[in-house]
Amino acid sequence: MTTDPKAPRPLGELERVVMEQLWAAEGALTVREVHERLSRTRDLAYTTVMTVLDRLAKKKLTERERDGKAWRYKASAPRADLAVDLMRDALDQAGDRREALVRFVGQVSDEEAALLREALSKLEAREG
Repeated sequence: MTTDPKAPRPLGELERVVMEQLWAAEGALTVREVHERLSRTRDLAYTTVMTVLDRLAKKKLTERERDGKAWRYKASAPRADLAVDLMRDALDQAGDRREALVRFVGQVSDEEAALLREALSKLEAREG
Protein backbone atom coordinates (compact mmCIF):
# COMPACT_ATOMS: atom_id res chain seq x y z
CA MET A 1 0.00 0.00 0.00
CA THR A 2 1.43 3.39 -0.98
CA THR A 3 1.02 6.32 1.31
CA ASP A 4 0.22 9.86 0.29
CA PRO A 5 3.41 11.92 0.66
CA LYS A 6 1.24 14.88 1.70
CA ALA A 7 -0.52 12.87 4.42
CA PRO A 8 0.26 13.94 7.98
CA ARG A 9 2.87 11.88 9.74
CA PRO A 10 3.18 11.43 13.45
CA LEU A 11 5.58 13.90 14.96
CA GLY A 12 9.00 12.75 16.06
CA GLU A 13 9.77 13.17 19.73
CA LEU A 14 11.73 16.42 19.29
CA GLU A 15 9.18 17.80 16.82
CA ARG A 16 6.43 17.12 19.36
CA VAL A 17 8.34 18.90 22.13
CA VAL A 18 8.92 21.93 19.90
CA MET A 19 5.27 21.99 18.81
CA GLU A 20 4.19 21.85 22.47
CA GLN A 21 6.14 25.08 23.04
CA LEU A 22 4.40 26.73 20.10
CA TRP A 23 0.94 25.52 21.14
CA ALA A 24 1.53 26.83 24.67
CA ALA A 25 2.76 30.24 23.53
CA GLU A 26 0.49 33.26 23.35
CA GLY A 27 2.12 34.45 20.12
CA ALA A 28 4.78 33.52 17.62
CA LEU A 29 8.21 32.59 18.99
CA THR A 30 11.71 33.01 17.60
CA VAL A 31 14.15 30.12 17.41
CA ARG A 32 16.00 31.68 20.35
CA GLU A 33 12.83 31.80 22.47
CA VAL A 34 11.98 28.17 21.72
CA HIS A 35 15.60 27.18 22.43
CA GLU A 36 15.59 29.05 25.76
CA ARG A 37 12.35 27.34 26.84
CA LEU A 38 13.61 23.90 25.89
CA SER A 39 17.04 24.49 27.45
CA ARG A 40 15.42 24.51 30.90
CA THR A 41 14.94 20.74 30.68
CA ARG A 42 17.06 19.58 27.72
CA ASP A 43 20.55 20.00 26.37
CA LEU A 44 19.87 21.02 22.77
CA ALA A 45 21.96 22.99 20.32
CA TYR A 46 20.43 26.18 18.98
CA THR A 47 20.96 24.86 15.44
CA THR A 48 19.00 21.70 16.26
CA VAL A 49 15.99 23.77 17.31
CA MET A 50 16.40 25.91 14.18
CA THR A 51 16.46 22.79 11.98
CA VAL A 52 13.38 21.30 13.66
CA LEU A 53 11.43 24.54 13.27
CA ASP A 54 12.45 24.79 9.62
CA ARG A 55 11.34 21.18 9.04
CA LEU A 56 8.00 21.86 10.75
CA ALA A 57 7.49 24.90 8.50
CA LYS A 58 8.19 22.78 5.40
CA LYS A 59 5.62 20.25 6.65
CA LYS A 60 3.15 23.17 6.98
CA LEU A 61 2.74 22.50 10.71
CA THR A 62 4.02 25.96 11.53
CA GLU A 63 3.73 29.37 9.96
CA ARG A 64 6.66 31.71 10.07
CA GLU A 65 7.07 35.41 9.58
CA ARG A 66 10.11 37.62 9.41
CA ASP A 67 10.98 39.72 12.44
CA GLY A 68 14.10 41.65 11.45
CA LYS A 69 16.74 39.02 10.78
CA ALA A 70 14.90 36.33 12.73
CA TRP A 71 11.89 34.19 11.96
CA ARG A 72 8.91 33.97 14.30
CA TYR A 73 7.07 30.64 14.34
CA LYS A 74 3.58 29.73 15.44
CA ALA A 75 1.55 26.54 15.10
CA SER A 76 -0.49 26.63 11.92
CA ALA A 77 -3.40 24.83 13.61
CA PRO A 78 -4.48 23.74 17.09
CA ARG A 79 -3.15 20.45 18.45
CA ALA A 80 -6.57 18.81 18.01
CA ASP A 81 -6.50 19.48 14.26
CA LEU A 82 -3.24 17.55 13.92
CA ALA A 83 -4.74 14.64 15.88
CA VAL A 84 -7.78 14.62 13.58
CA ASP A 85 -5.57 14.56 10.48
CA LEU A 86 -3.47 11.72 11.90
CA MET A 87 -6.57 9.68 12.82
CA ARG A 88 -8.10 10.22 9.39
CA ASP A 89 -4.83 9.15 7.71
CA ALA A 90 -4.62 6.07 9.94
CA LEU A 91 -8.17 5.09 8.93
CA ASP A 92 -7.32 5.63 5.26
CA GLN A 93 -4.42 3.19 5.64
CA ALA A 94 -6.30 0.64 7.78
CA GLY A 95 -7.83 -1.22 4.87
CA ASP A 96 -11.05 -2.10 6.68
CA ARG A 97 -12.16 1.21 8.19
CA ARG A 98 -15.10 -0.40 9.98
CA GLU A 99 -12.92 -2.95 11.76
CA ALA A 100 -10.39 -0.28 12.73
CA LEU A 101 -13.16 1.95 14.14
CA VAL A 102 -14.75 -0.92 16.05
CA ARG A 103 -11.40 -1.91 17.57
CA PHE A 104 -10.64 1.70 18.45
CA VAL A 105 -14.01 2.21 20.14
CA GLY A 106 -13.47 -1.04 22.03
CA GLN A 107 -10.37 0.46 23.64
CA VAL A 108 -11.69 3.86 24.73
CA SER A 109 -12.46 4.71 28.34
CA ASP A 110 -16.02 5.17 29.58
CA GLU A 111 -15.49 8.94 29.56
CA GLU A 112 -14.22 8.87 25.96
CA ALA A 113 -17.15 6.66 24.93
CA ALA A 114 -19.54 9.20 26.44
CA LEU A 115 -17.81 11.98 24.47
CA LEU A 116 -18.15 9.94 21.27
CA ARG A 117 -21.86 9.33 21.93
CA GLU A 118 -22.38 13.04 22.58
CA ALA A 119 -20.53 14.00 19.37
CA LEU A 120 -22.58 11.50 17.34
CA SER A 121 -25.82 12.81 18.85
CA LYS A 122 -24.89 16.37 17.92
CA LEU A 123 -24.03 15.24 14.39
CA GLU A 124 -27.35 13.41 14.02
CA ALA A 125 -29.28 16.44 15.35
CA ARG A 126 -27.50 18.73 12.92
CA GLU A 127 -28.23 16.41 9.98
CA GLY A 128 -31.84 15.77 11.00
